[in-house]
Amino acid sequence: MSVRLKLTLSYAGFLMLAGVLLLAAVWVFLLRGVPAGYLVPDLSNVRRVLNPHNFGPSVFGTAAAAVLVFLLVFGLLGGWILASRMLAPLNRITEATRMAANGSLCHRIRLPGRRDEFHELADSFDGMLARLEAHVAEQQRFAANASHELRTPLAITQTLLDVARKDPNRDSGELVERLRAVNARAIELTEALLLLSRADQRSFTREHVDLSLIAEEAAETLLPLAEKHGITIHTSGEITPTTGSPALLLQMTTNLLHNAIVHNLPEHGTMQIYTAIGPESVLLTVENTGDKLTPQLVSTLAEPFQRGTERIRSDHAGVGLGLAIVDSIAQAHDGTLTLTPRDAGGLRVTVQLPVPPPHTGG
Repeated sequence: MSVRLKLTLSYAGFLMLAGVLLLAAVWVFLLRGVPAGYLVPDLSNVRRVLNPHNFGPSVFGTAAAAVLVFLLVFGLLGGWILASRMLAPLNRITEATRMAANGSLCHRIRLPGRRDEFHELADSFDGMLARLEAHVAEQQRFAANASHELRTPLAITQTLLDVARKDPNRDSGELVERLRAVNARAIELTEALLLLSRADQRSFTREHVDLSLIAEEAAETLLPLAEKHGITIHTSGEITPTTGSPALLLQMTTNLLHNAIVHNLPEHGTMQIYTAIGPESVLLTVENTGDKLTPQLVSTLAEPFQRGTERIRSDHAGVGLGLAIVDSIAQAHDGTLTLTPRDAGGLRVTVQLPVPPPHTGG
């Protein structure tokens, strides 16, 4: 049975039960116990009408049956109408669910009326649809950008091979070197996509780590690249314990430092890395000099494959997933990523991660 029919029968059954109890109470407490001589003898007409003997079991049973039939019909009709009115919001929610299942995520319920349980359910469903629509749109943009990025090295490889086939006397050494560079870039992009997927799925084991040591390790690893670009690195901070994947946190920090090196001033640039611990979170901050950035541009830099208007590809420019991976790793560790343009030019990036729970002895 439908919920509407169940509610209708429930209303009618409850009304019938109330009617039976009411009629039983009338019979037991009001009619059956009235004495025959209770009424005035001279008032024969009134006595004939009100004499309790006129309300015998057969007469009362007939009247009670008629009343119960009326209550049943009234309960069924009234219950059907009330159930329809009560379930109308649920029907709108069901229709919106069907539309969402068919791929229409732009539809919203926007249930009118006063706030009740159905109104809260509809608002929650609208919020879920909005988040789902935004997520699907983001995934579609990501898939389109990833396809474009992966197609580029494949197209270059195909062009180089076609040129070599048409010109057999061409120097093969140059061709091999260019193919190697294109293939390395394709591998780098594939590994970045796999790392991004791993962070999104949170498929890692949490361990106690010191974020300051990870920052020092990343700085030492990228020191040759910084020296090549003429970038001076300053590292400072205190012990910053947190929990997470050491490999992912190291990749996150390395991406931040790499981004700060590549997108710095062409000469005499600087970069600062410092860590700090607060009452409820630990902070990793990376600042670098560079061109002035607008807040509108900075707000998009964590999107996949976003390099900024002035960010030109070079041998170390990456694949456009550096800050996107940082953001994904931070979220996977229940943290946040904040990007802020510096007044003097360049970028300030802050990663905030939760403080690990205190150790319990045992």
